[in-house]
Amino acid sequence: MSGKKTVSETLHGGIRVDFDADEVLYEEGTGHHRLALIRNRLFGKVLLLDGAVQVTSADEFMYHEMMAHVPLTAHADPRDVLIIGGGDCGLAEEVLKHDRVQRLTQVEIDASVVDFSREHFAEFNAPVFDDPRFAVEIADGARFAAETDRRFDVILVDSTDPTGPGAVLFTPEFYGNLKRILRPGGIVISQNGVPFLQPSEFKTAMGALASVFAATSCYLVAVPTYFGGHMTLGWSSDDAEALHVPEETLSARAAGIQTRYYTPAHHRAAFVLPRFIQTLFDEAVT
Repeated sequence: MSGKKTVSETLHGGIRVDFDADEVLYEEGTGHHRLALIRNRLFGKVLLLDGAVQVTSADEFMYHEMMAHVPLTAHADPRDVLIIGGGDCGLAEEVLKHDRVQRLTQVEIDASVVDFSREHFAEFNAPVFDDPRFAVEIADGARFAAETDRRFDVILVDSTDPTGPGAVLFTPEFYGNLKRILRPGGIVISQNGVPFLQPSEFKTAMGALASVFAATSCYLVAVPTYFGGHMTLGWSSDDAEALHVPEETLSARAAGIQTRYYTPAHHRAAFVLPRFIQTLFDEAVT
């Protein structure tokens, strides 16, 4: 289907972001989500789930690189990695750039999102499906975390915002289950929204993480698609030392990995928060 129209994203009261759809490539309900794919002259292909932008072909690397490379260079031996969500498989592509990763398991609730992304976003996710280290399980991520007997070194929660089916992925119970399946020294990274527009959601998530893990922090990534300023990625572990890995060590672990956003120097700088975000964080964890 093709045609010229405007697609609107409304996530927060009083704010609407419009995208010119130079072409509507796909629109349909999947059973779990309402899915749409448009082409925009600036952002390229834009995938929306339930009216909310999830990924674009132009700026996906910013979010995916920071979610993947920060924990994987900080961890001394990230052999087993778990992704919960991340159906577009852009995050998986970044994870698999690390030779130290021996196995990557992705748990996605909606098989149609993976199939759709494999077809329409091959420009960044094609290598994933040819990598023998990669496996997809179509399952509910919260249930998987509660029931699996497996253990992981790094867990990446690439979720939607805490509304609807995604709300369960921001609860103390879920975070407790992640801690249960995390090996000693392991790291959990979570998507925690845009604090300027979502201060209460940010504080609730940070407080829940801090109630479960001994070392909780967050770091920043700027993604043009995600309106409202800096996006925060939550960092959780029971090992505070991984927050202070020297830049030289990060550089050695990232050697040979091609990036367009992540650098070891920026890795360190991303944990320096603007005062208003630091204030929200301090209020959440104390």
